[in-house]
Amino acid sequence: MDIPLEEGVLSPDAAEIRPEPPNSLDLNGSHPRRIKLTAPNINLSLDRSEGSVLSDDNLDTPDEIDINVDDLDTPDEADSFEYTGNGNELDWEESQAALGDVFQEESESIPEYTAEEEREDNRLWRTVVIGDQEQRIDMKVIEPYKKVISHGGYYGDGLNAIIVFAACFLPDSSRPDYNYVMENLFLYVISTLELMVAEDYMIVYLNGATPRRKMPGFGWMKKCYQMIDRRLRKNLKSFIIVHPSWFIRTILAVTRPFISSKFSSKIQYVGTLAELSELIPMEYVHIPESIIKYDEEKWFKRRMR
Repeated sequence: MDIPLEEGVLSPDAAEIRPEPPNSLDLNGSHPRRIKLTAPNINLSLDRSEGSVLSDDNLDTPDEIDINVDDLDTPDEADSFEYTGNGNELDWEESQAALGDVFQEESESIPEYTAEEEREDNRLWRTVVIGDQEQRIDMKVIEPYKKVISHGGYYGDGLNAIIVFAACFLPDSSRPDYNYVMENLFLYVISTLELMVAEDYMIVYLNGATPRRKMPGFGWMKKCYQMIDRRLRKNLKSFIIVHPSWFIRTILAVTRPFISSKFSSKIQYVGTLAELSELIPMEYVHIPESIIKYDEEKWFKRRMR
């Protein structure tokens, strides 16, 4: 007959493993006493002797922990990918098909880069060498201002070129990307000048009909002068300024310390287009309509005086 154990009394076998736990709780508000548990002695051995963790008995998997994969509770396929739209849910196959249609539509919407488009893209950027350094010019951003520099034919004997610079075609300083435009325009002017000039040349600077907000700043003009190749400086025979304003005269006076005395001696002021025609052939010199109108008004005011 089995004799029931009294509450709080351990079996003889269990007593050998761990001490007797407390049989009651202190409900009077006092702190419980901490009981130090003694760990049982465990003999671990790496050999296959009896009682070792590597023995054949311990290596067998008990039947109680045998796992049946079929009995596991796995999520449904609909739970792995759920798309909610208008209250409808798409299963995995439908969602994959929908994504495939999106990717196919995006790939079809990207036009193929043809050879003509590649040539057009190359025309939007021009690579030039200035001062032994390779520079890239954004041709698209300076497209409206390329008329600022043009070839005006030749004078005298040989290939003495006339380079026309029309300040009225410069960008307005109110542009948010003004500095970027002027930087690329500067590279364009310098590189074009090198292509146009073979021997001696002169520059005709058309200053008339140019509002103050379009006038190039001191830093830009100084940079142009410093970046001009030594050959171009030497071969420049004359720098003619047509319709000079007080502002342009001041700018040139300020830049005088930064330019050579030889260059300063080449500067010449011309008040009218008629005076300019007495100095150079005008057959191939393109004068913008705004400057012609400005010259007529200026001549009329002079006559009225």
